[in-house]
Amino acid sequence: MRILGVRVDEYDMRESLEQIEAFLAAGHNNDGLLRQVVTINPEGVWLARQDAALAAIVEQAALVTPDGNGILWAARRLGHPLRERVTGIDLLDEICARAAAKGWRIYLLGAQPGVAEAAAKTLCSRYPGLQIVGCENGYFRGRESAVVAAVAAARADVLFAALGMPFQEKWLYQNREALGCRLAVGVGGSFDVLAGAVRRAPALWQRLKLEWLWRLLAEPKRWRRALVIPKYMAAVRREAAAQRAGAQKNG
Repeated sequence: MRILGVRVDEYDMRESLEQIEAFLAAGHNNDGLLRQVVTINPEGVWLARQDAALAAIVEQAALVTPDGNGILWAARRLGHPLRERVTGIDLLDEICARAAAKGWRIYLLGAQPGVAEAAAKTLCSRYPGLQIVGCENGYFRGRESAVVAAVAAARADVLFAALGMPFQEKWLYQNREALGCRLAVGVGGSFDVLAGAVRRAPALWQRLKLEWLWRLLAEPKRWRRALVIPKYMAAVRREAAAQRAGAQKNG
């Protein structure tokens, strides 16, 4: 389906993981490039709507998951309800659970210095046997080629990039020939949560669909980004109204 013209796949968590397992079993694409997974939230939809390069990357991705209740809300308004959200942090967690059992090799790239290592410690404690073959922070300006070479040398199967959207999506796409891994997933601020640097919204706030508000209260500097939400909602309402008007005219 599409939200404001941007692709979102109609998969729940189970189906997303089935797709990922199939990707990893198949290896690289026929062209030898990694497969890219985009976890898209309302802010990502809004960015892609205004950024043709990002929109093209989303369009070409192997999988685009509905990251956030704002995506589920829009899908319902547009007549294509989705079963559940598939967030970056939950997808990371589920992939690592399977990686521990299946022997997939994991690389963590992004966040402040030391955060990826702390996240790796959490994941390895949670999933004994998990192979995390490398960690690198997201502050690599001026040494990008060395970071790409390090990822390739680690022979990772899955690369998680916590570099923030849209940078992570564009960086993964630009380096897809050199990174050497089979799958790359953009996961935004997930490492900070796993490392304990940022607390995720409690389950009650998540059930009430107020995780965005929790994050804003916890990180007030995000207020400028939060301004996207009312614009996004207004645009979705306009699109839904246009659909209804078109249906009535044709009916």
